[in-house]
Amino acid sequence: MSVLILGAKGQLGQALKSVQPAEESVIYADIEECDLTQSDAVSTYLHAICPDYVVNCAAYTAVDKAESDRELCYRINRDAVQNIADGLTLLAKDKPGLVPRLIHISTDFVFDGTSKRPYLPGDEPGPVSVYGSSKLAGEMAALTTMPEQVMIIRTAWLYYTEGANFVHTMLRLMAEKPELSVVDDQRGSPTFARSLASAIWKAITRDRFIPGIYHWTDAGEVTWCEFARAIQAEAVERGLLTREIPVHGITTDEYPTAASRPAFSVLDTRKLEQLVGWSTTPWRQNLGIMLDEVKANQN
Repeated sequence: MSVLILGAKGQLGQALKSVQPAEESVIYADIEECDLTQSDAVSTYLHAICPDYVVNCAAYTAVDKAESDRELCYRINRDAVQNIADGLTLLAKDKPGLVPRLIHISTDFVFDGTSKRPYLPGDEPGPVSVYGSSKLAGEMAALTTMPEQVMIIRTAWLYYTEGANFVHTMLRLMAEKPELSVVDDQRGSPTFARSLASAIWKAITRDRFIPGIYHWTDAGEVTWCEFARAIQAEAVERGLLTREIPVHGITTDEYPTAASRPAFSVLDTRKLEQLVGWSTTPWRQNLGIMLDEVKANQN
C-alpha cells in the first residue's frame, strides 16, 4: 500500500511523518514536487505515484489575509482540491484495479459559530469568512467528484512542535511583553497536530476508510484567553518562561480583525473516534507533550 502526503511541509504534514507506521510506503510532497493549482501537473504526478491513499494537508490558512487575497485562497483551498479529485478519478480509470482514496483536511471555520452544542459532521455549514467559504468549497469539490472515495476530516486550532502557531506566538510574546490581552469570547478545542495525524494513520492502517465527513480535535474546550493562560502556566512549570505576566481577557470587538471568526467552533468527534477505535486526548495533556518537546529541542 502506498500513501501520498500533500502539503508535507506544514504542521500536519510534519506530524504525519513523525508517527508514520514503519511498514508503510509513504511519499511526502509539497509545492516543489507538485503545484496543486496546476491540473495537468497534478494528474501527471498522481499517475507517476499511483497512490492507494492521498492525504491532502495543503491549504491557504492566512485567515485575515484571505479577505483581500480571495483569488489565491480559492485557488489553493478549492481549485487544488478539485484538481486532486479529478486526477484521482482519472487515475482510477486508467489503472484498473487501483481504487485511490482521498483524505482531505478541512476546518471548523465552515461553521458560523452560533451553535450551543458541539457541531456534528452533518450540521449545516455557514462560513463567515473567505477562508471558511473556500474550505467549504474544497469539501464540496471532493465530495461531488469522488463521493465514494473521500473522507473529509475537519479539525480546529491546530498547533505543532514546529512551525508558526498560537502556542509559539504566545511563548514569544510572553517572554517579550509585560502583559497580554487575548480574546476571551471565542471557544474551541486546541488540537496537537500529532493527535490528528495518529487518527489519520489509524483510518488508513486499520482499513477503516469509510467515505463521509468527520471531525477530530483534542478533547475539551476553552477560549483563546484560557488557552493562553494554560500555555503560560505549563511553560513556566517547564522553565520555558522565567516569569508569569498578566493575561487579560478581551472581547472580539476589542480586537478587530479583517476576517470574522466563529464564536463557538467546538466539534463533535465521536463519529471518527468510533470509526478508528481511538478516543481523543484532553487538550491540556497534549499541550504538555508539545511543550516537553519544545524544551527538549532547546537542550
